[in-house]
Amino acid sequence: MTDFFDHGALVGVLTAQPLDRVLDYLAPEGGCALGAFVEVPLGPRKVIGVVWGPGQGGYDLAKVRPVNRVLDVAPMRDEMRSFLIRAADYTITPLSAMLRLATRAPGLGGGESMRKVYRLGHGDPDRQTDARRRVLEVLQAYGGLSFTLGELAEQAGVSTSVIKGLVKQGVVSEEDAPRDLPYPRLDPLRSGKALTGDQATASDALRDGVRGGAFGVTLLKGVTGSGKTEVYLEAVAECLAQGRQALVLLPEIALTAEFLTRVEARFGAKPAEWHSGVTMTERRRCWKMVGQGGAQVVVGARSALFLPFRDLGLIVVDEEHDSSYKQEDGALYNARDMAVLRASFAAAQVVLASATPSLESWANVEAGKYRRLDLTARFGAAVLPEMRAIDMRAEDLPGSRWISPSLASAVRTRVAAGEQSLLFLNRRGYAPVTICRACGHQIGCDHCDARMVEHRFQKRLVCHQCGETKPIPEACPSCGVEGKLAPVGPGVERLAEEVAEVFPDARVAVLSSDLFGSARALKDQILAIAQGAADIIIGTQLVAKGHNFPLLTLVGVIDADLGLQGSDLRAAERTFQLMRQVAGRAGRAEKPGLALLQTFQPEHPVIRAILSGDEEGFWRAEAAERKMAGVPPYGRMAGIVLSSPDLQAVFDLGGELARLDGPLRRIGAQVYGPAPAPIARIRGRHRVRLLVKADKTAPLQAALRDWVAQVRLPNNLRLQIDIDPQSFY
Repeated sequence: MTDFFDHGALVGVLTAQPLDRVLDYLAPEGGCALGAFVEVPLGPRKVIGVVWGPGQGGYDLAKVRPVNRVLDVAPMRDEMRSFLIRAADYTITPLSAMLRLATRAPGLGGGESMRKVYRLGHGDPDRQTDARRRVLEVLQAYGGLSFTLGELAEQAGVSTSVIKGLVKQGVVSEEDAPRDLPYPRLDPLRSGKALTGDQATASDALRDGVRGGAFGVTLLKGVTGSGKTEVYLEAVAECLAQGRQALVLLPEIALTAEFLTRVEARFGAKPAEWHSGVTMTERRRCWKMVGQGGAQVVVGARSALFLPFRDLGLIVVDEEHDSSYKQEDGALYNARDMAVLRASFAAAQVVLASATPSLESWANVEAGKYRRLDLTARFGAAVLPEMRAIDMRAEDLPGSRWISPSLASAVRTRVAAGEQSLLFLNRRGYAPVTICRACGHQIGCDHCDARMVEHRFQKRLVCHQCGETKPIPEACPSCGVEGKLAPVGPGVERLAEEVAEVFPDARVAVLSSDLFGSARALKDQILAIAQGAADIIIGTQLVAKGHNFPLLTLVGVIDADLGLQGSDLRAAERTFQLMRQVAGRAGRAEKPGLALLQTFQPEHPVIRAILSGDEEGFWRAEAAERKMAGVPPYGRMAGIVLSSPDLQAVFDLGGELARLDGPLRRIGAQVYGPAPAPIARIRGRHRVRLLVKADKTAPLQAALRDWVAQVRLPNNLRLQIDIDPQSFY
């Protein structure tokens, strides 16, 4: 295939518009390269696209319109095009939707955004003042560097009016300069923190991998507080020393502030950022500089995988087990898996860092696909917290209360000592579990190994695996006691009310992402808590993600049972990961930590594994169960969600698909459903779900395409395919 198309040649342009096909245009004056970002006419509009290859032709060329212009940005590299094609194919996503992820920088089609900058002009001021002298000294000291008005005023310690007065006299020059400037250079030769023995061993292994310049994946497993970040920053340093770029993915925007500070301390400057908390101007700057090589390190959310890196040498996926790496709307992809795919095309190394790895990564290590490095001890004086269960069956607790007397007593001790306590409530599940407070029984489906979920508007219990429903019983089906059945799980606000009653003099902070209007407000709250602004922290799963609270010595898990059973095949794994991660927040400084898990099932294998710390035993048992059931990572699954304002229409189409399962039967796949989705209605649309299960080696994507191609979708009905579903909503 040619890499350049001369003026007037027929070129195929892929746009991010929902057309899912390459459109033919004529190359503009001066021609265009393969991969060039271009502006093309589409109907009355002008849209951005990428030259994808030669045009198809086969019709009247007189009707073909020319490309308007080639954009002044680095062309898309072959490896990026290959990555997008493979990612689209794997996730069964239109290629145009994948391109949309790769062009999500504002103003790409516009000219350079300009801003006023100030540098040394000519001559002397009409009269010299102390303030004017300081301005000129700063400009002379920085030898021709330009400043923004605010930067210069801050450096010189003067008001902006002083500078503007010097501009009028020509002593200071005011010029327009592009905003999209390269990022400050990071210095890989700066010394990092002194590493412990196993940190140094792991660091050397990662550096060797990066130095080799080939694709490879390493699972960096370390207990919470063991210094995984310092170890993989050494891999980043090696990547920079090789002149290549590095990407660090974080699961939560709230983590970025602390992490950026650590990067700056290690390399002498801040990296580029890519997430929803940065300005549109900065997003465009980051996108352009990554393509031009003007950004050495990017710290970002999952979508940073689609930035146009010029020479990507390393991808770090921090907290690789985190479920927020799965994009759950639009293009459905798992950033951990896509990071491995992206690195394979770029001849880059991948570091998957976690204290509690995903079973997928654990299984890939066992299969010899990934290597594994372990950090077994906490850094410095910190030691791992002690972990104990509180048997809720033995606690005297009213039905409307959630904090046991044992946990309340432990919290009071910490408050009196000036230490912090965290009360953790896992609200990851979308619907409550119905549990018996007398015996701990959770009401399950008669036909499936799944909990039944209360649907309050229907006043019924529903199984989301097979669709079975039944009325909410008065008495517990297990022990027969009446009046003890209750939906598990207060929200954090309800828990905060209880805390205010039980601990009236304590300072309370609620840490939940939905309670903050901006990422900045959330970061500020986390910083304030770390500095001791609260005695009791009430947190959702947000607090499990890498935060360091030096004064925190007690973690109380309000409901360790939520998520232990159910239709979600990852329920046990997620509970194990979350409990271990949350417990790891305690005792990260000199003072020892304690983690108390409130549970009605202290004998449950997952609870026992959490308390004993036998992680390998847990993974082996979980792997054996999954292997026997033929489910991921030892089998393949796909979720199909149908949605429409018309409930009957989605069930009719779901039933039709279930009957037309020939393409799936041919590869040995099974179809389950249709059944109501766990969240049966979102924004007025009814949702019905089917689940497809296949052998690990089965060509699932091709069969799914053939299967859904057999039905014609009504205009108001949407069909969404989720390969490797992480949640079953």
